Amino acid sequence: MEHRAVRYVTKSAAVAAGSMGTAAAAAASAVAAAALAASVVLSPVPDAVSRLEGVHSDLLRAVELNQITAEQAEKFEAKLAGRILGEA
Repeated sequence: MEHRAVRYVTKSAAVAAGSMGTAAAAAASAVAAAALAASVVLSPVPDAVSRLEGVHSDLLRAVELNQITAEQAEKFEAKLAGRILGEA
């Protein structure tokens, strides 16, 4: 009987240590995610010209990959330009 008790305690301790490792890993990844989110939120907002250049290059890439047509890209870029420039 005593042998079983020792085995149970040993096994329970191993499981507890493993779950603490898992909890520590989860906490570390949560901290990393929070740090990344904070860096994104606190980074400076690009000006309207930079945003439009980024939109234009992204849409050109989408056209090159045949994800959208050139006409769709033009219409979408015009719509976004109106919104971006309207904010500025």
